[in-house]
Amino acid sequence: MTCEISYEASEPLSIPYEEIIRAVVDAALLQENCPYEAEVSVTLTDADEVQRINREFRGIDRTTDVLSFPMAEYVHPADFDFLEEDDAFDCFNPETGELLLGDIILSVEKIKEQAEEFGHSLKRELAFLTAHSMLHLMGYDHMEEEDRILMEEHQRHLMETLNIPRE
Repeated sequence: MTCEISYEASEPLSIPYEEIIRAVVDAALLQENCPYEAEVSVTLTDADEVQRINREFRGIDRTTDVLSFPMAEYVHPADFDFLEEDDAFDCFNPETGELLLGDIILSVEKIKEQAEEFGHSLKRELAFLTAHSMLHLMGYDHMEEEDRILMEEHQRHLMETLNIPRE
């Protein structure tokens, strides 16, 4: 697994964020039975930059806690079978052969705000947002009620596996 982590925020995050992110990414890949070595890019940045990216790529001019940009469109969440088709070659890094899952953009300000708002640690908030985003990168969504319930179930299980409970 390749997990490229960039810290571009002006505010420091006083936790071992790289270790936490890597643990969540690895656990998510295992939980969802990803049959490939995978590559994920994670950027921690400021709320203004998240807002700019959100406006530019999604047409939504506001900040948010996390943005997920999957490289593939899944028919069913975590169903990797379609990647065996001939036209799925662009989903793999030609140099390493790793599955390009996509990009995660995290707002450091939102991590801090939400940790305080929900009364839990920075570690828990960072892990939860990373888990949430990883599930998006593997085809989960929460637009429909049934999909939301499924995604929340997988998030909960992932956080339990990592032994990072709600506080």
